[in-house]
Amino acid sequence: MERIEAELFTDGGNDAVVRLPGRRFPGVLVQGDSLHILRSDVADVVEACERGDGDEARDSAGLLLANLDALLARYEAALSEHEIPRPY
Repeated sequence: MERIEAELFTDGGNDAVVRLPGRRFPGVLVQGDSLHILRSDVADVVEACERGDGDEARDSAGLLLANLDALLARYEAALSEHEIPRPY
């Protein structure tokens, strides 16, 4: 394990926006439990598609998209607050 200093652009919650040394742009730190939930949400969409349940797949995908949109909005707000251009 290596200890480093990182720049923290938001509070240190489950989706903190941080910049590691040597990186031009910050990233989003996703905690392990949150990553597992994200993976499970994607699996729900895939399983609904495999069953041919379009309504459930669409609903699950909509929730997943809403969660990712919220994460992206938090990231973009942190960049804006610190006058950092978006990397995309």
